[in-house]
Amino acid sequence: MHDIVLKIHQRCNLACDYCYVYETVDQSWRDRPAAMPQDVWEAAVDAIGRHAAAHGSRGVRVILHGGEPLLFGTERIGALTTRLRGAVPDTCAVEVGMQTNGVLLTERRLDALRPHGIAFGVSIDGVPEVHDAHRVTRSGRGSFAAAARALDLLRRPEHRASYAGILCTVSAGTDPIACYEQLLAFDPPTVDLLLPHANWQHPPQRPHDDARTAYADWLIAVFDRWYSGGETRIRLFEDVISLLLGGGSRSEQIGLSPAAVVVIESDGAIEQVDALKSAYPGACATGLDIRHDELDRVLDDPGVIARQLGLAALSDTCRACPVHPVCGAGHYAHRFRPGQGFHNPSVYCADLRKLIEHVHGRLSEDVRRRVAGQVTGA
Repeated sequence: MHDIVLKIHQRCNLACDYCYVYETVDQSWRDRPAAMPQDVWEAAVDAIGRHAAAHGSRGVRVILHGGEPLLFGTERIGALTTRLRGAVPDTCAVEVGMQTNGVLLTERRLDALRPHGIAFGVSIDGVPEVHDAHRVTRSGRGSFAAAARALDLLRRPEHRASYAGILCTVSAGTDPIACYEQLLAFDPPTVDLLLPHANWQHPPQRPHDDARTAYADWLIAVFDRWYSGGETRIRLFEDVISLLLGGGSRSEQIGLSPAAVVVIESDGAIEQVDALKSAYPGACATGLDIRHDELDRVLDDPGVIARQLGLAALSDTCRACPVHPVCGAGHYAHRFRPGQGFHNPSVYCADLRKLIEHVHGRLSEDVRRRVAGQVTGA
């Protein structure tokens, strides 16, 4: 496993309307402890250390997640990361990240956590009116101002090393360039653009019935601006370009790379990536517990095995599609259809194909121009 997600706090101080943890079919969070108990997080970090030693890992990435992970408390987060760094061999580098909504990320907390080397990713969905339409407090108030304050703190020179980037969920039908420019205003080192978690049973919202490729249209507008300017890194676009050029992908959203993420829930359950909660109750479950089972055991789970098959896991429809080596049928969770499981194209199939073909066209035109210029210069 390259990435290990620790669900250190199971509750959240926001009530985002598209959240796959609280607003979709799997409601297992209700039966789990709000905060990860000490015996669970100690068992988790010790197991990570044994896993790294057994495999001679040169590096491991641990993401502190929730809910809202800052609800776990600064002192406990510090104790966890200290034990984690001591648990792995000296030859293994530990990268600790945290995905937060930013509401609780104050200067005091940043100062307290800086010695622990945590890189913070902040979730923000572009301009205030879009963000505040979806990412609200329990009382229904928008959270843009609080997230913006957190990002302004991370931009400061003294905190810049703790700034991992921005996560933005795409909202089709909104102004993509206004969103992109708002994100750029926070000077992010990287941006992750995520498609809302949806599937064939619960399809994504589109602006109108004819908007079959509304998400592609949104992404293409941002891609063209980004491709011409290159003001920051956008992982989705970089991965599409890499795959088109014969390279690999770092994202679960695209490509055929094996899944390398495992989640440890607040009760100790070892599970698959938690986006699968959007498919059906128990879709993430493996039946394993970090207090009793080693991390390697998750590799024997049928669901995990299926996600390592690459091309062999694709439906006939996908394998017949010319862009399947790049698309890879999209995010695994987006393939689900009742009665057929995950052996389907992505519910975003038309969007992904349109985006990939557009990027291919831009790259091909650049190559033709470069070759023509070299021939003319010769």
